[in-house]
Amino acid sequence: MHFTSERRLDDGVVEREFTLGEIPGILWTPASAPDSASAAAPLILMSPPPLGLRTTYPRLAGRARYYAAEYGFAAATIELPGSGERPRWAAAEEARAALRRAMEAGEPVGAEIIDALVLPLVDRAVPEWQTALDALLSLPGIGGPVGYEGGLISIGVRLAAVEPRIVAAVLFAGSLVPAAMFEEARQVTVPLQVLLQWDDEGNDRQASLNLFDAFGSKEKTLHANMGGHTGVPQFELDAGARFFARHLK
Repeated sequence: MHFTSERRLDDGVVEREFTLGEIPGILWTPASAPDSASAAAPLILMSPPPLGLRTTYPRLAGRARYYAAEYGFAAATIELPGSGERPRWAAAEEARAALRRAMEAGEPVGAEIIDALVLPLVDRAVPEWQTALDALLSLPGIGGPVGYEGGLISIGVRLAAVEPRIVAAVLFAGSLVPAAMFEEARQVTVPLQVLLQWDDEGNDRQASLNLFDAFGSKEKTLHANMGGHTGVPQFELDAGARFFARHLK
């Protein structure tokens, strides 16, 4: 991990950009991050949607600064494979084009398109998140426990299923979920809070409910709000923070 910039924001939160090999990322830490491992800050991994960190920075930074300033959490994000300034790969580009064609034609998005679009991304992204987690937990003032939130729900499903250091997760419901991920969801046992926009124009509501039902967690809560994809109520930020506070502190 190589830090490329550092600045203290007006609320005292420290924001540092870094690279992990070819992967760009950002780390936010509380103003008074502890120095000893015994009192180190809990960490939240914030996975972005596949739109590029520069595009999603305002939303990510707003959440991370809230977590740091109000709850003393550290938060970090990394660029997903094929997004932002990272190299594209042909198979993913072809899958995105097939998705656009189906949606523009008003046709159902078939399982083959979903699998081609999502599974290679999950296969690449999850090991990168685990490598980033290794590096982040080695830093002074960060010691876990670790939570995960956001992004493409299939990445969250896989990561929560295979990474024992993650003890709680907030997931954002989406319907482009390969059938294979339902079996992986049954292996997820950490506490979950799932956000669902009831009128999401790009989401199959029933598919999201079926995935929620498949999770193996004994503690799982569904927060369903009226409105479209970008209409998540502001109060859900605090609800997510309080969920993490219960499980990370």
